[in-house]
Amino acid sequence: MAIERVVNTVSRGKQEESFNNALRPESLQECIGQQNVKDKLSIAITAARQRSEPLEHILFYGPPGLGKTTLANIISNEMKANIRVTSGPALTKQGDVMGLLSNISQGDILFIDEIHRLNTVVEEFIYPAMEDFKVDFTVDSGMHAKTINFPLKRFTLIGATTRAGLISAPLRSRFGMLFHLNYYNTRELTLIVKRSAGMLNLDYDEDALSLIASRSRSTPRIANRLLKRVRDYAQVKGSGKLTVDIVESSLKMERIDQYGLDELDRAFLKALITVYDGGPSGIEAVAATLGEERDTLEDVVEPYLLQNGFLRRTKRGREATKKAYDHLGFDSGGLEKKEPNLFD
Repeated sequence: MAIERVVNTVSRGKQEESFNNALRPESLQECIGQQNVKDKLSIAITAARQRSEPLEHILFYGPPGLGKTTLANIISNEMKANIRVTSGPALTKQGDVMGLLSNISQGDILFIDEIHRLNTVVEEFIYPAMEDFKVDFTVDSGMHAKTINFPLKRFTLIGATTRAGLISAPLRSRFGMLFHLNYYNTRELTLIVKRSAGMLNLDYDEDALSLIASRSRSTPRIANRLLKRVRDYAQVKGSGKLTVDIVESSLKMERIDQYGLDELDRAFLKALITVYDGGPSGIEAVAATLGEERDTLEDVVEPYLLQNGFLRRTKRGREATKKAYDHLGFDSGGLEKKEPNLFD
């Protein structure tokens, strides 16, 4: 169920990535938001180019959909360097990494998404590559095994993760720069949606774009996904222009309310209130009630509800807040008042 959610922050694969790639900024100057990160990167990039050296290894961490891949590509453009893209789950053995490293040229960038999912063997193989730009590669096995010391060109490793706590201390210590990406505010998201709408040659009202931004859960990936849905709705149900009425109608069809909550978010909170008297309740119990996986609720649903004050985590479990009661139309005893209109 979570995979199909419009407000899911996880990428939906190559088709969506192709759409997003066309909208991505190509320079730090074009990039909107994350000002502190951009300022630090600008200084590091300028200094590295003046010295004709590759950048230090960089780790981006933070929730999905905030622009870690975008920044990696921007760094590649700013450094005028080639970028090779892979992910932690794709690197299962030393040979996978060796195939990438052996084809790297001076100053190239190796981008590893979901780097927290590297297995121990691959991670330890990467250490000397990051520190000394060389690796010890084992050829054959058993009695005929031999180790070859393989020198590498100086390169920059950029890692991206949504789970920084799962990265081992030895790997984390080998990154020269660590940047945390924060959620975006509505003003920044409005500018992002406006830029995307311009690139898609859409006719729009400013207020309509602000409305899309306000329901995008502080995440650019969701903002562009909603823009795409609204564009289709405007084309079929309207004149093609994005107006407030068109956006409202489109988001109502998607069941996304004024706080950016969808049906799964509301079902989570409603289960807490009606089945568990508002909590505290264990996540396993709520997952069983909803028929969802625990990981889906913890990784996809809870972060936004916690961030926006609809949910509390305590030692005894999850609790719905007064804001959740009010939003869903329940009184303090968990009795439903008149059905709230969540899409006004």
